[in-house]
Amino acid sequence: MAATPHLRPAPGSIPTEPGVYRFRDASGHVIYVGKAKNLRSRLSSYFRDFAGLHPRTQQMVSTAADVDWTIVGNEVEALQLEYSWIKQYDPRFNVRYRDDKSYPYLAVTLNEEVPRVQVMRGAKRKGVRYFGPYSHAWAIRETVDLLLRVFPVRTCSPGVFRGARNSGRPCLLGYIDKCVAPCVGRASPEEHRRLVEDFCSFLAGDTGRFLRDLEERMKQAAQEMEYERAARVRDDIAALRAALEKQAVVLPDSTDCDVIAMADDPLEAAVQIFHVRGGRIRGRRGYVVDKVSDDPPAELMATFLGQLYGSTEGADESTGTGTAVPREVLVSHEPADPEAMAAWLSQHRGSTVDLRVPRRGDKKSLMETVDKNAREALARHKTHRAGDLSTRGRALNEIQEALDLPEAPLRIECFDVSNLQGEHVVASMVVFEDGLARKSEYRRFSVRGSGQDGRQQHDVAAMYEVVRRRFRRYLEESSKSGEVARMGGTGEHTDGRGDDQPSPGKFAYPPNLVVVDGARPQAEAARRALDELGIEDVAVCGLAKRLEEVWLPGEEDPVILPRTSEGLYLLQRVRDEAHRFAIRYHRQKRAKALTGSSLDELPGLGPARRSALIKEFGSVRRLASATAEEIAAVPGIGPKLAEAVHAHLSGGPAGAGGSGDGATQRHTTDGGGDA
Repeated sequence: MAATPHLRPAPGSIPTEPGVYRFRDASGHVIYVGKAKNLRSRLSSYFRDFAGLHPRTQQMVSTAADVDWTIVGNEVEALQLEYSWIKQYDPRFNVRYRDDKSYPYLAVTLNEEVPRVQVMRGAKRKGVRYFGPYSHAWAIRETVDLLLRVFPVRTCSPGVFRGARNSGRPCLLGYIDKCVAPCVGRASPEEHRRLVEDFCSFLAGDTGRFLRDLEERMKQAAQEMEYERAARVRDDIAALRAALEKQAVVLPDSTDCDVIAMADDPLEAAVQIFHVRGGRIRGRRGYVVDKVSDDPPAELMATFLGQLYGSTEGADESTGTGTAVPREVLVSHEPADPEAMAAWLSQHRGSTVDLRVPRRGDKKSLMETVDKNAREALARHKTHRAGDLSTRGRALNEIQEALDLPEAPLRIECFDVSNLQGEHVVASMVVFEDGLARKSEYRRFSVRGSGQDGRQQHDVAAMYEVVRRRFRRYLEESSKSGEVARMGGTGEHTDGRGDDQPSPGKFAYPPNLVVVDGARPQAEAARRALDELGIEDVAVCGLAKRLEEVWLPGEEDPVILPRTSEGLYLLQRVRDEAHRFAIRYHRQKRAKALTGSSLDELPGLGPARRSALIKEFGSVRRLASATAEEIAAVPGIGPKLAEAVHAHLSGGPAGAGGSGDGATQRHTTDGGGDA
């Protein structure tokens, strides 16, 4: 596949000014819109090294039949025109963020003669004022139920409203004083609208005025000895304060800002936005996107800001139309061209907008909360996607077809090696069955091989060792248990002693596919380990991180799965889980090494005896200077063990035989593999 030859503009014909460009296909449809500070430099990058482009970009350039551009005065105008064209043409190769779910809003239909308060989802309507979004519809209903004590506005549907008007009898809410019943004339449309405006003012943050007014009315009723009326007003005050407590106060009262955080992985990104008005979190919203290129977070953030605020010209806080630009926009990643983006947002708002990454204080703490929400939203989206049965089936079938397997890989095992400059080398094995994680079958390995001849060679040697150990145990347990072992073991047995002895069947269930974290060398090392053990019915592949290429042993070129492939998504999730599991074990070993002592390496000296020795002598240094007789005087330490401790600390024969690597870890293998 190569770029269309006639698509490339003539050298020198592209201007060097800032501008916006459009790629069109053979039918004239716009398929991509982009902006550039220097049009010549940006457009030339599409044709200079076609093979080096991202696969998605290669597809775009190959599909395009024409490219044109428009020169603008500055970067702000380029931003404006780019987002205007994206909205107009909806190009299929541009990143498009979408709501990760349909968030409910509290809506007030100001465009009706008798406005109604209700829960709304979906596209916003002109003339309707929105508050939120909220996480759940029940949160809106609880808030409204509290506020109706003080602001008894209409909440009924059009059918109920017409029925009450025709019959002359109000609905239940009218009888229990949670509606002023404009349907039967208890309040005129003008009086009801003023009540609705007060309701909106309270939700918009003007809370003090209403609370002060109610407190004055309560005091006045008490002075007039109308205690029942005072009690009712007291309950109204409590209802308003309860409604306020549902909106967390996070910043000073004068703060209006949007706090935006992004979390991404090689295939997807999730964005969470908290709307803070009057110092309170008024709403939260989430977006997800399938990444179509290797754009860094700065580019993704710039694209998101454009799509969030790009359609807000004329956004009206009073009607709730559009997403109004606040005074401050706080982001987790500084967008590309931050000065131009801030100027563009300021134009939309009509006044200066402060766009920045918070570095300290309450705003930084709030950003950390939003960032945590973004990471959890991404994990939740990936889990939901992986949990769909039809999606999992499609993913397994795609892997089977891409790797030319005889059957769908219902059991996948993935291996990853983790180390820090050759120290504390560990590996992980994770298991996915039918596309879902089987965490009870995860295993961890302490790697003993040397392989100190280079980082890649070390990883390859470690991968060979771990795969060989795992499948050597498979052969041993299969020969002991026969066919029963091939149907799965009885599970892992832990007796609380930290013994590193597996129960029967622990490794007896073979996978259909072995995935290793790495490229061709790691895949060939795993294949070599299996071949030496005589195992031929287990397929092997490697998944490289940089371009998500799938490598098969002995193949010169990788298998390229589409970026939107469910099969690639599953392989990536398996690989990431193995990486996470290995990193956690590696950190545990490093922490243990930093906090341990030379006594930890002495067999027969458990935690209780070590504590007794340290308590008696005060430190390992004083213990090392003690005689064997002095050590033997410690309760619980016999003469033979005292001699071993003395010899070990004085540099003599320690009688030690093992390093204790992970011996107390639940998922660690026994390490009884080849030396």
